[in-house]
Amino acid sequence: MDFVITAGHSNTDPGATAFGYKEALIAVDVRNLIATELRAMGHKVWTDGAGSDNQPLATAINLIQHGAIALEIHLNASDNPQASGVETIALPKSKALAQRISFAISSVLTLRVRGDAGWIDQSASARGKLGFVAAGGLIAELCFISNRGDLDKLQANMQAVASAIAKVLTS
Repeated sequence: MDFVITAGHSNTDPGATAFGYKEALIAVDVRNLIATELRAMGHKVWTDGAGSDNQPLATAINLIQHGAIALEIHLNASDNPQASGVETIALPKSKALAQRISFAISSVLTLRVRGDAGWIDQSASARGKLGFVAAGGLIAELCFISNRGDLDKLQANMQAVASAIAKVLTS
């Protein structure tokens, strides 16, 4: 099976920042780990860059057509430092997969799932229309970069999160 795994934001857009970390750089690390896992299982994987490269959203959207599943990696952020949890944003047709992805991440990081059992319905979200999701992809919000506890859990368990996501995508 072919997969598209992309990192949120880009080389020029750091995304959310907190505690000296940039969302885009963490997303690249997780993207690379997931891609490595999937390739080791024998799958073709399309990414929006190699190594530390993180191409703009337009590139990520154009890649979606190449995969049976397209997943973009992000981290949430809030002005509330207590905001916590995992969610995956998708259209209703991908609800079950979004929930499985969120629960897999949650089980590794021991964070609660947000939304409808881990799924955020883009068509009903206050966030508006996200281009990657509108084009058929899913966006995994691994944790809150603005919550030190969430971020520490992700940093300590990045490989396990990547493995859990790869297992869901291939099951």
